[in-house]
Amino acid sequence: MTTKPLETFCLPPDATLLRALQVIDEGGEGISFMVDAGHKLLGTVTDGDVRRALLKGVALTARIEPHAKKVFSTVTASASRAEVIDLMQARQLHQIPIIDDQGRLAGLHLLHEILGAMPKPNWAVIMAGGKGTRLGKLTQSTPKPMLKVAGRPIIERLVLHFVGCGIRRIFISVNHLAGIIEDHFGNGSRFGCQIEYLRERTEHPLGTGGSLSLLPEAPEHPVFVCNGDLVTQVDFDSLAHFHASGGYLATVGVRSYVHEIPFGCLEVVAGRVTNIVEKPTLSQPINAGIYMLSPEIIRRVPEKYFPITELFDEAVRLGDKVGAFEIVDDWIDVGQHEQLKLARGHAH
Repeated sequence: MTTKPLETFCLPPDATLLRALQVIDEGGEGISFMVDAGHKLLGTVTDGDVRRALLKGVALTARIEPHAKKVFSTVTASASRAEVIDLMQARQLHQIPIIDDQGRLAGLHLLHEILGAMPKPNWAVIMAGGKGTRLGKLTQSTPKPMLKVAGRPIIERLVLHFVGCGIRRIFISVNHLAGIIEDHFGNGSRFGCQIEYLRERTEHPLGTGGSLSLLPEAPEHPVFVCNGDLVTQVDFDSLAHFHASGGYLATVGVRSYVHEIPFGCLEVVAGRVTNIVEKPTLSQPINAGIYMLSPEIIRRVPEKYFPITELFDEAVRLGDKVGAFEIVDDWIDVGQHEQLKLARGHAH
């Protein structure tokens, strides 16, 4: 969302074409918004709208109101980045106003800001080679990361999230039904990044860690790694800052898993009850399938079947620093039918 004051883009219905041009020039985004005294959005005016009016012979001193677009696309503040990008791509828009429940202008999404975060030197690796057997028939002809949530493949959401965070080089580890993923993404140019594929051999899967050995060259900077079946808006900037400031060789994204025991629990010492806790709630940090790995630890990955957890186990045994970054943003691991229903907005 633009950080410029919204007033920079606004003009009243009685503004002239000349004033509209001035507002568009001051805003620098090729658009202005016609609003009433209560800031309700009445129409949009682009430099093209003004140009077309002038070519028809309309004077610069004429009111802009007859030449504003009264039908236009908007989103609410709750719209996700993926939803905004979908709408922009579908309608070939570079700007979309944000309105509140009263129809008042509340913000402005700009395509170049959504996709154009400051590029980072880091790479991202998305693990998408698993068969997804727990989802049964759903993954027999579709790779699990290509299952759709709100009309978009899960892995595409991850790619766009990485791009929005400034990641421009993304590797996708593929195996099961790899062609479907490769045909969808191609070289990544359509998504604002460069996508390359780490191709496992069908008869020799490499697991969640082994495919890192297929990187074509050694990375120079820490690498983001994540499972391809996650629906998440994790803050990768905060993860990178945590990893760097802690001096960690590897950082594991963790999520708090809460479980309520549906019974009264007893504390017993030498056959005597010392305490009773009714239906206690237990909380445990779990591996969220999101990591940041420094180049040094990636060099340890063998080219064989190798679960990524073994990499962390080895690092802990050697006394290396392994960080635990708590993920507080939305996160769903779409590994089973219930989680997929939840990601699609269905209740348990």
